[in-house]
Amino acid sequence: MSTAVTHVGLTVSSLDRSLAFYRDAVGLEVVLEQEKEGGYLSAITRYPGAHVRMAQLEGHGGLRIELFEYIEPRGRAASHDPANVGITHVCVLVDDIHDARRRLVDAGAEPFSDPVPIDTGANSGGWGLYVRDPDGIVLELFQPPAG
Repeated sequence: MSTAVTHVGLTVSSLDRSLAFYRDAVGLEVVLEQEKEGGYLSAITRYPGAHVRMAQLEGHGGLRIELFEYIEPRGRAASHDPANVGITHVCVLVDDIHDARRRLVDAGAEPFSDPVPIDTGANSGGWGLYVRDPDGIVLELFQPPAG
């Protein structure tokens, strides 16, 4: 079995709004955008008549974020709490965490706090911050330590 991870999937309420956030504010590049209905999609999700709009975005490093907007069945809002089992976050490497926070807040993100200096562990000396995207999905910003 391969251990390569190719993408992380996020179900969103509006592909257009999420593209504006992840492409324009976060700075990821759209590498694929398509609409799928039935067939393979219905079989893999076990939703008869499944219908999605989707896009894949990529930053440096090759890992992609795949955004799925379910047209059928319509999704329902989830509680994105970092402590909940099964709920995760996506970490984005940034050069300037303070500037990144400002740009994402301007784009509708809700920060958990101001940027926090990392004072323990392998990334000591760097900076971290959690924000919620427009759907409440947790996005971590990470600025590595200097040098």
